[in-house]
Amino acid sequence: MSPRLVIVGPPGAGKTEVGKSLAERLGVPFRDTDEDVERLAGRTIPEIFTDDGEPAFRELETRALTAALAEHSGVLALGGGAVTTERNRSLLAGHPVLFLSVGLAEGVRRTGLSAPRPLLTGVNPRATFQALLRERLPLYREVAGWEVDTDESSPAEIVDDLLLRIGGTDSQV
Repeated sequence: MSPRLVIVGPPGAGKTEVGKSLAERLGVPFRDTDEDVERLAGRTIPEIFTDDGEPAFRELETRALTAALAEHSGVLALGGGAVTTERNRSLLAGHPVLFLSVGLAEGVRRTGLSAPRPLLTGVNPRATFQALLRERLPLYREVAGWEVDTDESSPAEIVDDLLLRIGGTDSQV
């Protein structure tokens, strides 16, 4: 078993919203590895970061990704930083991966630089988001088969475009 599509991208790109809508339109299940991590840990992601740190979170994320790639046959959304781990990038090889990109201004507007996104909190969240984009952009592109810019499109427009690209509900992604 393998996901029909894996979605990667930075915070605010629309991975969850686009993923849920696309899964519904394709008639397949949706799964988000961030939710899997919270289930594994029995705590929220901000709590994991605060109590155990980012390395512990990334280990849980790799466990969640490994399980999801083996068990899930629908649309799978990954946390924004999943691609920062070399092991995760290796796990994604051979899977259909879509990179939803978002620019700095739009990403900051969408995320609101809120507390549920622990890597975006701090003294200068805008600079943090910019550094995150700079670090991760080549990694998203490394794992993805194709990229869709989400700055100028609504989630519904993105899903419509994706369905046209993949041939609707009867096509394999």
